[in-house]
Amino acid sequence: MIQPINIERKKLFEQVAAHIEAQIVDGHLKPGDLLPPERDLQIAFGVGRPAIREALITLQKAGLVEIANGARARVQRATASHIFSGMAPAVRQMLSTPEGQREFQGARLFFECGLARNAARNATPEEISGLKAALDKNEAAIGDTPAFIATDIAFHLELAKIGHNSIFLALHDQISEWLREQRVVTLAANNQEQIAYAAHKAIYEAIAKRDPDGAEGAMLAHMQQLSQTFWRQVSHEGVA
Repeated sequence: MIQPINIERKKLFEQVAAHIEAQIVDGHLKPGDLLPPERDLQIAFGVGRPAIREALITLQKAGLVEIANGARARVQRATASHIFSGMAPAVRQMLSTPEGQREFQGARLFFECGLARNAARNATPEEISGLKAALDKNEAAIGDTPAFIATDIAFHLELAKIGHNSIFLALHDQISEWLREQRVVTLAANNQEQIAYAAHKAIYEAIAKRDPDGAEGAMLAHMQQLSQTFWRQVSHEGVA
């Protein structure tokens, strides 16, 4: 005998969005294609304007279409940035708790150590020069905290670029934004800018020597020191 279950009934706009999404995924609708006018979509799906509007907004949030005022929706190419930016509300909720902040610190540690190891193995001479230039700017910014934060992010961005992977770049950008407040809190500690620069220099030197273990180890030490300093600052000053 079949056991009864509760069947979830999708709302009209979800059904419309799912149908249009399927046509985008299977290539029937391609990046750059205009969707039909909203009135035509209402007729095609047999639904009212609110359902069409909600469906298009859903697809926009998913990074599948772009909507401009007064213009028809257009299919756009999905990117890693769209994917990660859509996670922002859930990320902010996680970061509102100490447990969530620790988990993101752990994720960043894993990610950055992998980037450092990859850079030591695969960076071209030009990429190593770019990393050195970013390091020099980071040193020059010591004493100017906003500039130091910007050059700190830029140094780590150079590592992400060496991966030649758009997901690495998008993830770097999002992690930098999500954990920006942690950077501010951590850099308020005494001599932290000098400590962070010294860590960046050690990472660079290991990469320049083509030493994957050394680069990973230097990054691990850097991430651990940042985490410890952040939590010490939080404990002493009641931040976050």
